[in-house]
Order: sequence, then C-alpha cells, then structure tokens
Amino acid sequence: MKATRSRAAARKDNKETVKPVEDRTVGKRKAALRADKSSKKRTKNVKPAQKDPNKPKRPATAFFVFLEEFRKIYKQEHPKVKAVSAVGKAGGEKWKSMSDAEKAPYEAKAAKRKSEYEKLMAAYNKKQESTDDEEGAESETSKSQVNDKDDADSEEEEEEEDEDDD
Repeated sequence: MKATRSRAAARKDNKETVKPVEDRTVGKRKAALRADKSSKKRTKNVKPAQKDPNKPKRPATAFFVFLEEFRKIYKQEHPKVKAVSAVGKAGGEKWKSMSDAEKAPYEAKAAKRKSEYEKLMAAYNKKQESTDDEEGAESETSKSQVNDKDDADSEEEEEEEDEDDD
C-alpha cells in the first residue's frame, strides 16, 4: 500500500510555508512570539527618567504655527463647534490644499523659533555641564574629606589606646 498524506495535513504544510518565520509554530507553541511578549513586559515596568522642568520646550513646526492662526479664524467662523478634533481636521485639510508659497511665511516663523530654541539649548547644555562638573568636584572632595576625618579619628583613638596601655 502506498502511504498518502491527508488533504488537511497538506493544507497545513502549505500554510506553514506561506507564513513568515516569526509566525511559524514550533510544535504546539509559538516560541518566537512568546519571547517577544516577555521582553515587552519587562520594559513596561521600567519608569522613564523624570524630565527637567528648566529644559527649553521644543519649537512648533510650520504646521502648528499655521494652526495657531487658523484656530482663531475657524472659531470666529464656526462659534458653535467646540470639538478640538474638528478644528484640527479642518486645519489639516486647509494645510494640505495650500501651495508652497502660502506655507512659506509659516515655515519662516518656524525656522526662527527653531534657531531661538537652539540658542536656548546651547545655553542650557552649558549650564548642565557646569553643574555636573561642580557636583562631581564636590563629591570627590567630600569623599576625601570624610576619609581624612575617619583616618584622623582612628589615629587619635589608637594613640589614646597606646597611652592607656603604658
């Protein structure tokens, strides 16, 4: 007798070859997918570092500069519309329909804001570096001062013990 495979087994093999390597089953488990899920769980528990409130905020893009002006006009024309999403959608449609020449003033304003931001960031980074250097120097001196005091105290105690022994 000739051994034949069932149609279901043949279909299963065809499906396996079509799937990407990550989605193919290994035995009864999807080993690759489980490994991905476990790594995601670990990253969720890690809290991001707190942001510095003194750090300058990033500048608005040309679209958001346009949207600032567009909101005022839109609210005057449509006083009953309260949804923020409606204003955003209308602004997006208007921005897409504008030509490059019409977008140019907004892009110029955005570039000006970006240059100001870069100046502020340079000053901020210099300030951060100087504070880091000061903190590093303070910590080094404090460690050495503490160690010197401990050494001096222990030497005094040893001398007192030597005197008591005599």
